[in-house]
Amino acid sequence: MARYALNLPAELKKEAEQLAERQGISLNQFILWSVAEKVGALRRGLDDPDFPNISYRRSAAGLFTPVLKGTGIRVQTIAVAAHQWGLPNAQIAAEHGLSEQQVKDALAFYDIHRSEIDANLMVEESQAGILRQNL
Repeated sequence: MARYALNLPAELKKEAEQLAERQGISLNQFILWSVAEKVGALRRGLDDPDFPNISYRRSAAGLFTPVLKGTGIRVQTIAVAAHQWGLPNAQIAAEHGLSEQQVKDALAFYDIHRSEIDANLMVEESQAGILRQNL
């Protein structure tokens, strides 16, 4: 991994530190995710302009996965919590350090992109099954 010295305005650094802490990650990880999201969005042009708070990032499985910008939390995580586990929006927001509006945005995105996200979930479940068989 390459090193890069970064000068941030004090207020921006403070805000980034607070957001990183809310997500339970280091400032370095937060900045890495933020840059990866922005570069990826510009390179791929996959983002849906109707959902400015959702961006795509390459997942561990190599798939392009929609996440809530600035959080790294996948839309599918929110959708599973709401639709499979039946959790209310307020509880999902509290458990993930999100606003209820972010949860609503993720669920609205899921409703529009359901087939794509469900396909990603099936691929991940299949890969997990293969890993369990090999253990």
